[in-house]
Amino acid sequence: MKKFSYLSHLTCPKCQARYSAGEIRQLCECGSPLLVEYNLEDLKKDMKREELEDRRETLWRYHELLPVEQEENVVTMGEGFTPLLKAPAIGNRIGVSELYIKDEGLIPTGSFKARGASAGVSKAKELGVKELAMPTNGNAGAAWSLYAARAGMKSWIVMPVDAPVVTRKEVAISGANLFLVNGLISDAGKMVSSLVQKRGFYDASTLKEPYRIEGKKTMGLEIAEQLGWEVPDVILYPTGGGVGIIGIYKALKELQQLGWIAEDKLPRLVAVQAENCAPIVKAWEEGKSESEFWENSTTQAFGINVPKAIGDFLVLEAIYKTNGCGAAVSEEAIEEAQRQTAEQEGLFLCPEGAAVIAAAKDLKEKGWIKDGERVVCLNTGQGIKYADTVEAEAPVLEPGSNIPN
Repeated sequence: MKKFSYLSHLTCPKCQARYSAGEIRQLCECGSPLLVEYNLEDLKKDMKREELEDRRETLWRYHELLPVEQEENVVTMGEGFTPLLKAPAIGNRIGVSELYIKDEGLIPTGSFKARGASAGVSKAKELGVKELAMPTNGNAGAAWSLYAARAGMKSWIVMPVDAPVVTRKEVAISGANLFLVNGLISDAGKMVSSLVQKRGFYDASTLKEPYRIEGKKTMGLEIAEQLGWEVPDVILYPTGGGVGIIGIYKALKELQQLGWIAEDKLPRLVAVQAENCAPIVKAWEEGKSESEFWENSTTQAFGINVPKAIGDFLVLEAIYKTNGCGAAVSEEAIEEAQRQTAEQEGLFLCPEGAAVIAAAKDLKEKGWIKDGERVVCLNTGQGIKYADTVEAEAPVLEPGSNIPN
């Protein structure tokens, strides 16, 4: 009989240690993040991809490839299956005729973080978690605190004091225990680690639990399905902690094992960062397998202001294995891409999504993206959540006056 989930176990990508998925497990004993494994051979025999066609358009349509074993533990707000939009105007402007934007702004809590929160909170519920803690640059904390509230859990969230105000308010209204730190997400992470050790809370920090990746990987599953089970040539992703690009790579490899996409082609994955915080890009340029801590990092694309990611080696592996690359863009290029995409496509991208458009433009100009290639850019959230970064000056008129030409 076909199961709700084909979950098998957890494995360490560094030392290959194996752990049960039926108990709370944060990191491997060697300190590495853990990855979720599935009984893909059984699933391949039990299911055809055509069975998805009549299912609800949420990420839980892929429940066999998600870690929750009992359907009643699923915590959902209808997240997933966001549109994959052809963007001909901005595509023509930057020289990429087959440009698509996967718009994650149209999702609960307004960012792709809802995917990881849905999968992560659902599995935490299944494992009996009552309280969780995490550092955040904003959107992840908003998503996890709201999904935790829906699951009846308490959450403890620490974010930099200059994180987007909207996300701070989302956390506050969820009833979470919110704390601000006068520093970076790395400083918030140290505070959460101390809290976890003292209070024994479930650590929901990026990649310190294995299940956030599983929610994020559904972006890769959706892209493949939305393109008729043909993968694009290039996928560009704004990279901070890197969970999204790790998840997309994992999803595509699983689809290959299932025989749902061709075995001989994967899209070239691009990790996009800001010039003032580009540790993974620097590591890729130097051919390294891990990045170094980036001192004094700063960028308006706050979600990718991560000076050192615990899963950087997994991001770099995804880039190397797909013949991808790292790309860093300037603050000016981010602003220009955000404005042009709004003016020409009607899409108000978040700064992180705008960074991806800017990177696509640079890579096309350098010849790395070839004419006619199908390119997918991820917009990871709503631009309106970063409203303070956008100027909106306009003349003030007296009632009854004429509008100037």
